[in-house]
Amino acid sequence: MMSENRAVELARKVAACYAEQPPVLAVALAGSVAAGMGDAISDIDLYVYSMTPLGLDERRAIAERDAARADVDNRFWEPGDEWIDRETGIKVDVMFRHPGWIEEQLDRVLRQHQASTGYSTCFWHNVLNSHSLYDRDGWYARLQVGAQQPYPEALRRAVIAKNYPILNQKLSAYSHQIESAVRRDDWVSINHRVAALLASYFDILFALNRLPHPGEKRLLRAVEERCEKYPPSMRADVEHLVRANAFEAVITGAAALVAGLDQLLMAEGLLE
Repeated sequence: MMSENRAVELARKVAACYAEQPPVLAVALAGSVAAGMGDAISDIDLYVYSMTPLGLDERRAIAERDAARADVDNRFWEPGDEWIDRETGIKVDVMFRHPGWIEEQLDRVLRQHQASTGYSTCFWHNVLNSHSLYDRDGWYARLQVGAQQPYPEALRRAVIAKNYPILNQKLSAYSHQIESAVRRDDWVSINHRVAALLASYFDILFALNRLPHPGEKRLLRAVEERCEKYPPSMRADVEHLVRANAFEAVITGAAALVAGLDQLLMAEGLLE
């Protein structure tokens, strides 16, 4: 198991380097280490909020100073830098954000009640469950205070309305796309559509329980530990679906997973 103290010490050391950069407003630690759930393969997830982008030379100097290997200026998802700390072997994952951008993400869900196709409230969860390591003028503390509010009922219903029809109701629903992929003997497409179905499935479950979505990792454990309401057969249905090694098993697995959710939503009066 990763020593959490060691990981947190490294996170604070790295955060202090970014705090020396004039544009940086705040640095926050998130992910499994911040939650006290880190293990031997957990990354350190740091979010650097700056009013203007940091220069690549400055970023490279921080990333490469104590790195066994570093990847600077990744642009595959959020802009970021990654490296392996030479002394501890811990992977450091740094993402760069503009303060106005994260404020817009929170406004989108908490005030405008806009849902996404999967992962609707992950940024809200990220802010709520981050630990501030540097906060120049209290902006991040104020951001977290503003995020401390009950799950809006309008958002809850919007997430379900956005994600439920695409499970199996619409012509373009994931279950129908999976069936088409099965008929084509297309395992790549099957894998893609199963992942999308699960993204919407879990988005619905967390909304149903009025909980911000924690992200893509350890979702079965998160539901079982934090959610009061979920289909009794959820774990078995998910594992059956993702471990299916025959075409028909994929189709029946997807149908069983959605059927359990149907019963739960009907019992909650959330299906018309």
